[in-house]
Amino acid sequence: MHYSYNPQGVCSVKIDFDIEEGKIHNLKFVGGCNGNLKAIGKLVEGKDSKEIANILRGNTCGMRNTSCADQFAKALDKIES
Repeated sequence: MHYSYNPQGVCSVKIDFDIEEGKIHNLKFVGGCNGNLKAIGKLVEGKDSKEIANILRGNTCGMRNTSCADQFAKALDKIES
């Protein structure tokens, strides 16, 4: 199933991804630090969504209390509930 999430408090403006049988596929961030966010997409491809949410949750960026990775964890948490 395809999901889109509008992150809050970060440079990226949209997160698109698919979840198939609990696994993450096709993660794409719109905006933000292009190279780093592409790397996150490659690292999480095919991984368990709950495991990845647990790893990324709480990650911060600079002086912000969140990050694009943390916002992705929030998106995963939202679809799990």
